[in-house]
Amino acid sequence: MPATKQIEVQIMGQSYLLGCPEGGEGRLLEAVEKVDTAMCRIRDAGKVKARDRIAVLAALNLAFDVADRQAPPPAPPAAEGEFDPRLALLLDRLDRALGQDGRLI
Repeated sequence: MPATKQIEVQIMGQSYLLGCPEGGEGRLLEAVEKVDTAMCRIRDAGKVKARDRIAVLAALNLAFDVADRQAPPPAPPAAEGEFDPRLALLLDRLDRALGQDGRLI
């Protein structure tokens, strides 16, 4: 069983003590930085206040970014004045994640 160590990190101003395998500190700190940046960006936009909702939105954004990198090249953007169905799907996913009290639009 690989050895693990504890690392204290800050995400959105709150301390967390995380377990990390030996040699994985750099990757963990990089992941923490991405999560902290994503959450702070959402908080600073001022539309969402609850920490748990900010965390869900940040997780969705990061997962979407990962999936986007693994997906085939995107379809050409909709012509001006034409509705892009991908935007509707993304907004629907976000609305379902937020629930009734946190709709973005």
